Amino acid sequence: MKVVLENLTKRFPPRNKKGAEVIAVNNFNFEIPDGQLIGLLGPSGCGKSTTLNLISGLETPTEGKIFFGDEDVTNLPPEERGVGLVFQNYALYPHLTVEENIIFPLQNLKGAQKMSKEAMHQKAVETAKLVQIDGLMERKPKEMSGGQQQRVAIARALVKVPRVLLLDEPLSNLDARLRLQTREELRRIQRDTGVTTIFVTHDQEEAMSISDLIIVMKDGVVHQIGKPQDVYDEPANLFVAQFLGTPQINVFHGEVKGEKLYIGDEAVLDVPGRKDMPVWVGIRPEGFIPDENGPLTCRMDRVEVMGRDVSVVSTHPQMTGRCIRSIVSSENKFEPGQQTVRFRLKPYKVFLFDKESEERV
Repeated sequence: MKVVLENLTKRFPPRNKKGAEVIAVNNFNFEIPDGQLIGLLGPSGCGKSTTLNLISGLETPTEGKIFFGDEDVTNLPPEERGVGLVFQNYALYPHLTVEENIIFPLQNLKGAQKMSKEAMHQKAVETAKLVQIDGLMERKPKEMSGGQQQRVAIARALVKVPRVLLLDEPLSNLDARLRLQTREELRRIQRDTGVTTIFVTHDQEEAMSISDLIIVMKDGVVHQIGKPQDVYDEPANLFVAQFLGTPQINVFHGEVKGEKLYIGDEAVLDVPGRKDMPVWVGIRPEGFIPDENGPLTCRMDRVEVMGRDVSVVSTHPQMTGRCIRSIVSSENKFEPGQQTVRFRLKPYKVFLFDKESEERV
């Protein structure tokens, strides 16, 4: 089921008479393809959860329309939209067993959709198998791990065969290892069911690892939409470049002069066709190549061993962050007490942004 958002806007009234209204979502336009998993990504307060609530019907848009396929669902109540919802807190009924929790949405079906007890049991078992908890049907939530409880919440959302599955930071309460396992399971389940899924998270690694497309938001505005690798490799602006990537991109004050890029007094890269202007220079951590004759000179701080790679931590007068992190092969050797380190740069890992607008140039 494709989901189409047309000029979707949500404004909240001011909290007091002198305050300004809050624009949580601002003119969102996008068509979410049928059967894909979309990562809705951004920092806290960017409007991603509000967007999910608008799609589900829990919030009413101030302006714009929402379509499921060709059907306008903008004014439909949540129970008539055919959505499955999974939240950060699992919201399981503690006094009910796993099977009873999964069956609960089916018990509210009426008319032609009403199901017998046997049919509901069969449906619950099928859905439990999908999320691999069919051996836990008699347990209650308190007898289960956080990851198992999350699977019950997902099964409950899937049991009615939703047209759209909406996940609002569903892995936030899990520890690091469980998060990794559960996000892989989410991807498998989504592929097995083929249900269009919108996954809200502030964790960029999580979104990039399982999404077909990611939507990067800030302050209610969509900044970029694309395949995860494409957005990482071709960020539209400085915000997107800084938000995606671990470690974070390194940002320097720079200047283009005579078709060369300068960081401080050093010409670090040829930039043919670029006009003279001050710029922000973003360099991905993997964009540095240690070279004793390299054009970029940094002050060495330390080397952190990572196994296959090492992280060279250094500083530079023109950097904007606390330090520069360069991820290089562990085959590179550095001398104890080394004061400086010099780098060549990979051109395709260097991005230039306008100093005023912060848009990519």
